[in-house]
Amino acid sequence: MSLFFLLSRALATLGRWSAPAVAASVFIGLALPPLAAVAKPLIVATILALLTLAFLRTDLSGTFSARRTGVALLAVAWSMLALPLALGAVTSAMGEPSGVTLALLMQACAPPIMSAPAFALLLGLDPRLVLAVMVGAMVLTPLSAPLLVAHFSHGALQLDALGLAVRLGAVLGGTAAAGLALRAFATPGRVALWRAHLDGLNVLLLALLAVGLMDGVTAWFIADPGFVAGLLAVAFALSLGALGVTALLFRRIGAGDALMVGFAAGHRNISVMVAATGAVLPPETWLYVAVAQFPIYLLPLFLMPLARRIRAVDPEA
Repeated sequence: MSLFFLLSRALATLGRWSAPAVAASVFIGLALPPLAAVAKPLIVATILALLTLAFLRTDLSGTFSARRTGVALLAVAWSMLALPLALGAVTSAMGEPSGVTLALLMQACAPPIMSAPAFALLLGLDPRLVLAVMVGAMVLTPLSAPLLVAHFSHGALQLDALGLAVRLGAVLGGTAAAGLALRAFATPGRVALWRAHLDGLNVLLLALLAVGLMDGVTAWFIADPGFVAGLLAVAFALSLGALGVTALLFRRIGAGDALMVGFAAGHRNISVMVAATGAVLPPETWLYVAVAQFPIYLLPLFLMPLARRIRAVDPEA
């Protein structure tokens, strides 16, 4: 039995256990801090690989149809304007900004996580709408985020709008070009044939990302478990709240698309915002960036049964 066959079979098996494997990776990062430290420098490369893989696997035909584009624009306006305004008003009312309130504000104003299409694929749902929402949000972010963050932080936090635009444009353009070129080379038929193996690769990349993002969290938890637990509760409350409200608001577009639009609204790419600040942030802000990964990686495990029911009713979801 060849090594290639064994690796191929392992990837396919891993793909079938995608949600539990991804959830477990967070705890692996916590249990093995040295491994998390090794994986941390690979975070950017892993995000780029995940987004490239999403473009490789997604049939873009119909992604930017009139109907889907209209829904995507509404979802972008809701996620990038309405929700940040609501949370910004809450954080502003809390008085002088702290490390935690700055983190919450950055989370609200950030675009959806770049791995949102990868999570749609992990759940077996159509990634096209959430991909369109992610693209639209990334285009809007350099315009909306600097203004909203500066206003609600009372000038305590400034974002580099031009740097943010260049960074997001490079990420989106580069991964789209690479993914679509790979799709054309491999052909859509082969991509469909390799679905189980690509699922496994998707899981491996998501797991590597989760492990890297856990760097430093274990030490914080040992030093101040109550504070970390409180931040964790806030992160889950915000993620679940935004997901649930958004999914209900968009329920008429179909259960699968509504769930993924909600997932995108509830899970934001705070790392992009950190980079736009020049990474000069209070320690509590850094901790929240890491803690906010828990809902991203654990919720798909609990959403998987719902996704199965959605697919049973509508196989095209």
